[in-house]
Order: sequence, then C-alpha cells, then structure tokens
Amino acid sequence: MSGGAPGPTRPSNPFRLSHLSRLSRLSRNKDFNVFWLGQALSVIGGSISYFALPLLVLEATGSLAQMGLITAVAAVSAVGTGLFAGHVVDRVDRRRLMIVCDLARAALLGAVPFLWLAGPRIWLLYLMTAVVGVLKTLFDVAYVTAVPSLVPAEDLTSANGRLMGTFAVGTLVGPIAAAAIATWVGKDWALGVDGATFLVSAATLRWVRFTPRPTPDGTGEERPPGGGTGKTREMFLVGFRFLWAHALLRPLTVLLTLLTFVTIGATDLLIFRVENDLRQSTATLGYVVAVSGLGTLVGAFCAGRLRRLLGFGACWLGSVALVGLSVAGIGVSRDVATIAVLAAVFMFGLTVAGVCSMTLRQEVTPDPLLGRVTSVFWTVHNASGPVGAAVLTRLAQAHGVPAISLAAGAFCLLLVGAGLFTPLRAGRPGPPNEPETGSPGRGPARGISRRARPSDRRR
Repeated sequence: MSGGAPGPTRPSNPFRLSHLSRLSRLSRNKDFNVFWLGQALSVIGGSISYFALPLLVLEATGSLAQMGLITAVAAVSAVGTGLFAGHVVDRVDRRRLMIVCDLARAALLGAVPFLWLAGPRIWLLYLMTAVVGVLKTLFDVAYVTAVPSLVPAEDLTSANGRLMGTFAVGTLVGPIAAAAIATWVGKDWALGVDGATFLVSAATLRWVRFTPRPTPDGTGEERPPGGGTGKTREMFLVGFRFLWAHALLRPLTVLLTLLTFVTIGATDLLIFRVENDLRQSTATLGYVVAVSGLGTLVGAFCAGRLRRLLGFGACWLGSVALVGLSVAGIGVSRDVATIAVLAAVFMFGLTVAGVCSMTLRQEVTPDPLLGRVTSVFWTVHNASGPVGAAVLTRLAQAHGVPAISLAAGAFCLLLVGAGLFTPLRAGRPGPPNEPETGSPGRGPARGISRRARPSDRRR
C-alpha cells in the first residue's frame, strides 16, 4: 500500500552475496577466462584419450593386465618427473613451459593414428604414454602454480571450482565423443583428436598474462631459495621439508598416497567390469563414464561451499568415505544404471577431495616454493599409483573384479578411520581463509590461512 509505513525488509544473505561477488570478479577477469576457455577444450580432448587409450590396448591385446600396465607406465613417468618438475617450474617462464608441453603432446598424440595404419604397435603406446606422462606432469605443476597469478587470493577456491567444473564437463562429453570416434573411425583416431585440442590450448596460452605474486623480499620475482644447486635430491628435499613440517599437509600426503593405490586402477576395473564381465558395448561404457562426469560437475560446484560450511577435514574425509563405498558397489553390482550412479558418486568424492587439497596446498605455500611443494606432493602420493594399478588389475584378473573391489572399498574406509586420529579431523567449520590448525616449527606459515605470510598470496 502506498503512503504507509515501509514493510519489513528481508535480511540479505551475506554468504550468497559474497559468492555472487566472487563469480562477478572472475567473470571480469579476462586473463583467467581466456585461460579457462582454452583449457576447457583441452580437458575434453584429455578425457577422450583417458577413455580411448585403455580401450585401444584392450582391443589390441585382450588383456586386463596390459591395461593396468600401461596405466602404471603413465604413473611411473609422472612420479619420476615429479622429482624435478617443481624445480623446473619455479625457475622458468611458466606460460612458455605450458605452451611447449602442449605442442609436444599435440605432435605425439597426433602421430598415433598415422603410425597405427601399419598395424597395432603396443610398444609405441608404451613409449608415447611415458613421454606424454612427463609432459603432462610438467604442464600440470605449472598449471597449478600459475592459477594464483591469474586471480586474487580470495577468489582461489571459486577459480579452482570453476576449473574443476570444466573438468567435469570434459568427463561428460569426452567419453561420449570417444565412443563415437572409436565406433566410426577407430580408437586410434580418438587419440589424434586429443592431440588437436592441445594446439588450441597452446594458442590460447599465448594470450594470457600471468602476474607474478610478491615474494618475501618484496619483489615480484620467483627466485627459489637455496641458490639452485642443480642437484635433484636438493630440489626434492626443499619441497619435502615444507610439506612434512605442516600439520595438515603431512597426514594428508600419507593418506592420499594410500588412497591413490586404490583409485588409479579403479577406472580399469570399471571398464573391464562393464565391457568384459557384463558384456556391454563400447557405447554403453561411454555413457556410464559420461554419467560419472555428473559427479565431477556437482562436486566442483559444491566443493567450495562444503568446505566453508564443514571445514577442510570433514570434507576430505567424507569424500574418501564416498570413494570407498562407491568402489565396492561398482564391483558387486550387475546393473549398468546402478554402476553409472556409483561411478558418479566416486567422481564426486574425488572431486571434492581434490579441490579441497589443492586449495589448501596453494593457500599455505609461499609462491617461490609452490612449484616444488606441488611437485613433491604429487610425486609422493602418486608413487603408489603404478603399483596399485598393476596389483589391482592382476588380482582382479585372477580373483574377479567383485572381490577386489570390495577389498579396495574396505581399504578406503580404513583410511577414513585412520584420518580421524590425525589433525585432519580438527578442521573446524568456517571459510578457508580462517586458520584451522597450526604448523609446528614453521613460524609464519601456519594453519590454512589465506596467506602463509603477509606478502604471499595463496591459491
């Protein structure tokens, strides 16, 4: 009614307003958006290869053990590269390094369908997988350390969520595209399509400007401490000392190393379960993997909110529990629709855990160390991946996927129980820029505060 006293106003929602503000800032960030869109297409291509490569191996050999072995080769090359990748990333131009890695991967993957015209060459796939694994690790370490130079510290969780959401779209579109390409022109050409997407990624990176973050000495230069001895051992130990001294990063690394033993080979078990045990078509398998991408999409959207609401520890440990339950369910179910839903739960858990752990690591690590800490973190926890992929697939071939999946799921739940006896369980609810725990003996680099030091902006 006009002329009367104003009616009661609805109180604003600070959480919603701050969330919209973060999205608005990201939308206006030209460099981040060019980077994000370029990587979106590359992620779709990577998802195509991730799906098509084991199918190509299975087609050529008919062996689940060979599928696990090529997965192990990729993981071994990543672990070996991790020993020096952080040192390289912290000392060179990160954008230029990513462009070189993209162009090299485009050449390698693009050559596969042409070389395959002479007939299947399994040794070629092993060689290509090893080299691409090296390039991927260098790119991924540079990618994680470059993002904090594109967005302000307060936007890191939202930026990571958006990037992970892009990965989710890739996992939705990629398997369907891979299945279509494999059906129409062959699985080898699916790898060639992935190579083309790396050319697009390289082109977009040329348009992105990274702004170096200030270092403790007040400059914008990224000079690693220690004088750059050039010794691989020292390169690794610099990052490892920081990682091991932090109250949250230490148990997180140990538990994630054990979790990776199970999760690296889980995709091979899923593929073999659907195609071999249940006698489903490649197209059906593609739809199952595509549905799993919905879990990644939802996880990417919810990760930031869940962490702010529940705290880091509850999010990460809860996600591991979901991973364990879904792995067990996938192995024993004979219904394809149920397997697809469980695969989505599996990817939801991995995504929420991944966003939380990546953001935490970016938040607490000084920028000049971020490359080496990221590299060491990945190297240590991925070291169990090759062994896990080989062991799980061999055991599954001998004893069946259901029995091994149940054992793997129980193992994940044991990790959750172990995590309850570490500082991870003490992470209190609240935004990620509030300290949740201390890091003994590290002085300024404490807790999971938004800044490890006043001059170190964190992702």
